[in-house]
Amino acid sequence: MLFALSVLALAASAHAQTKLDTVVTTATRAPQKLADVLSDMTVLTRDDIERQAVGSVADLLRRQVGFEMVRNGGAGTNTSLFVRGADTRHTAVLIDGVRVDSQASSGASWNAIPLAQIERIEIVRGPASALYGSDAIGGVVQIFTRKGEGKPVVDLGIGGGNRGLVKADASVSGRTGIVDYALSAAAESSNGFNARPAPATPTFTPDDDGYQSRNASLRLGVQLAAEHRLEVSAVTSHVDADYDSSATAKTDDRSISDTRATRLAWAAQWSSDVRSELSVGESSERYETQPSPYMTKTRVRTYGFNTSWNLGAAGTLQGLLERREDRLDNSGLVAAAQPGHGERHQNAIGAGWTWASGRLSLQVNARHDRDSEFGGVSTGSVAGGYRLGSGWRLQASAGTSFRAPSLYQRFSDSGKPDLRPEKGRNAELGLHYAAGGDEFSITTYRNLVRDLIVYVSKPAGAPAGPCLSTFGCYDNVSQGRLQGLSLRGATTLGTVRLSGTLDLQAPKDVDKASVNYGKLLARRAEQHGTVRAETDIGSWTLGAQVLASSQRIDNLSTGNRLGGYALLDLDAQLAMSRQLSLQFKVENAADRKYETARTYATSPRQVFVGLRFTPQL
Repeated sequence: MLFALSVLALAASAHAQTKLDTVVTTATRAPQKLADVLSDMTVLTRDDIERQAVGSVADLLRRQVGFEMVRNGGAGTNTSLFVRGADTRHTAVLIDGVRVDSQASSGASWNAIPLAQIERIEIVRGPASALYGSDAIGGVVQIFTRKGEGKPVVDLGIGGGNRGLVKADASVSGRTGIVDYALSAAAESSNGFNARPAPATPTFTPDDDGYQSRNASLRLGVQLAAEHRLEVSAVTSHVDADYDSSATAKTDDRSISDTRATRLAWAAQWSSDVRSELSVGESSERYETQPSPYMTKTRVRTYGFNTSWNLGAAGTLQGLLERREDRLDNSGLVAAAQPGHGERHQNAIGAGWTWASGRLSLQVNARHDRDSEFGGVSTGSVAGGYRLGSGWRLQASAGTSFRAPSLYQRFSDSGKPDLRPEKGRNAELGLHYAAGGDEFSITTYRNLVRDLIVYVSKPAGAPAGPCLSTFGCYDNVSQGRLQGLSLRGATTLGTVRLSGTLDLQAPKDVDKASVNYGKLLARRAEQHGTVRAETDIGSWTLGAQVLASSQRIDNLSTGNRLGGYALLDLDAQLAMSRQLSLQFKVENAADRKYETARTYATSPRQVFVGLRFTPQL
């Protein structure tokens, strides 16, 4: 299977020739054509999201090059995404420019990010702390909700499937005078499946672990003048999911997540060469389990000002001022100045320069973050590209990154007052090709992450030591070397559009003092990839995709392994009219049983049939 993936990846990238003209912002924090980006970047459009039909943002991203997913059961349960082998907390996640990050579990809560509200996703692989500060060791995922343009548009969707799956969504968007608007809402529920099956966990009561979710978004813009735009956006999501926490519990355990993100921004074009944006944003997450009495609340507030100057032949300069405020309410924060409550802030200043002349292009960024807890960290990056001709371009980059300790890692009974930020140092080289409908890229990278924060257990009876807990402490005791080779490509053979990805990686522990020295990091596969084929037959669009992964180590201490797997997904869309379409989707069509976390089942075959109606107003 992996041989087939490599052959396809070398043959051609996505059905994305029109995407190369797409204007993106994540790679430089300023508008730029995708074809000119010097990062390893992917853009997912609304058409890509519609093809997904069911599942979550994590299910969509796991099919992209460089991504792996780990989930403790079905949708709605704890979900992690590894980018290029980096931990889930090492990916910076933004929704409409608002940072989303849990200061309790570390990293974004992927299971709580709504898919139905999304218009576009921009993915940057590789360190980006020189642009985004803390978290961006493995990459950046920026999610954009729908935006109103032109005459009013209504979009309605409804569908269902096996195991009690029901979903519905509705949106309206458009522009009236100087005001553009987009409002959408969605709901979904499923009876789920047994996430802790026998014989792996024979002591657990077999039951289906279902979920319910509802979410909504609003994006409102006002064009105050030709040069000035005011915009407000808001997203809210509620997920109520069953899970199995104890073999002795006879009642359903539930995890309840409420996630919100709001932002107010003012964009101004002061002249043909000078633009700026002033913004304030806030995200919050409330996570609760029942009947076990656990609750944690995170709030991340950001203030930002960035500006850019077009210097003509000398390139473009950018400046950035940013403030981030983190707050965590959690009963476990026993070492905080105010028990149960922790706060900190980071102030940052950054600058960037982009330049292009003829075949050569350059990008340089630098940033300094000063944290109220651990002090200052400086990061930087430099990237260059050279067009070889006939659609080929060679790219190279190097950069540094960091992730600040979470408030829970700092102030819980397992925290330490002298925890240092995790720091990364990355270098990569890529070759890209794009011509007509064909696209191909190959990227090799090496990211050394030092001062990794891990939980270190203590032997029974050992003294408390530097933290209050007698069980263990968080400490900077490990180093990881994340290196690998990523390929993606696409082409058209006759009427069939083919695309594929392949990742060959070796994310290892390289701390010579560690008992795990030289071992692969847990739950990372050395090979994983996808193959997709799609064609149009009359009014039908038919697609099939295979997602494959090699075996992984579940736990370095026990050496338990997770087997490799290959999953087949099938999808079809029928354009019944210009306004009405019928969707079919079968995930895991072969009903393959596999695990991404030991003793936790993953979704069996899921069938979905839906209708999408876009009436003309």
